[in-house]
Amino acid sequence: MSTTTGAFIAGGIAACGAVTVTHSFETVKIRLQLQGELQSKEEAVKKYRGVFHAVRTILQNEGPRGLFRGIGSAYIYQILLNGCRLGFYEPMRKGLTTAFYKDSDVQSLGVNVFCGAASGVIGAAAGSPFFLVKTRLQSFSPFLPVGTQHNYRNSFDGLQKIYQAERVRGLYRGVGAAMVRTGFGSSVQLPTYFFAKRRLTKAFGMEDGPTLHLACSTASGFVVCCVMHPPDTIMSRMYNQTGNLYKGVFDCLYKTVTTEGVLAIYKGFFAHLARILPHTVLTLTLAEQTNKFVRKIEGQILPDSIRARM
Repeated sequence: MSTTTGAFIAGGIAACGAVTVTHSFETVKIRLQLQGELQSKEEAVKKYRGVFHAVRTILQNEGPRGLFRGIGSAYIYQILLNGCRLGFYEPMRKGLTTAFYKDSDVQSLGVNVFCGAASGVIGAAAGSPFFLVKTRLQSFSPFLPVGTQHNYRNSFDGLQKIYQAERVRGLYRGVGAAMVRTGFGSSVQLPTYFFAKRRLTKAFGMEDGPTLHLACSTASGFVVCCVMHPPDTIMSRMYNQTGNLYKGVFDCLYKTVTTEGVLAIYKGFFAHLARILPHTVLTLTLAEQTNKFVRKIEGQILPDSIRARM
């Protein structure tokens, strides 16, 4: 097992690799979520008719740069989020399991879900300003705008303008929704992954390796998407708003559902699934490999007294 710092670094590296592949679908998801915001079905104009139409439209009008808007902020956010989520989960789980059961090897669903949610909430809070500016960069389009438009030159220009206008409070606008969203996703991501890993190993005799990691990651990614998408839609809208269009998470949920219908909270679901499945697969699969690499490095540079506690 890596140290907490080592697991943080390994998780961050793995997540950056994953987001490089999946960022374009995140851009599509956000635009679909913001499309027709607070408009009835009769009033709303569908500029993006689905995942593939959106990809084609953005490429035609904005080029590859349009699909990869905000990638710099995405890297920083993923390092903070998944560094915390993958770095803190196991130490928290072992500590709580030892406190309750006197044996860190016991697998408790309640403890696992709590630790998954808690580590995700910590990461979401740490990375919230970068997710905020990433969302605003991705929603911007000079050709087919949806939602409120924020014309920032880059991530740091966006952070500077938000701070100048609204100070620290502006940088953490929507952090409550982000913590709920990530708490939901994290509460099931790692517990589902490790549950699938134990079951597949026990029931089918699968050995630890890429095939097992792929199967477990796929199961985890699907469950995460189903659980996380409604709060993800709310978060995207709260992050992208200007002023006080929404007073909070429940106000945003109420206005969205009453104006656009219940299914509005699942706008962009298939784009989210197209992003979250490969993202989860790549993050967790790469995390297995980066953790092994980090453990090897730590084994060479750390003193024996620290390695004995790992």
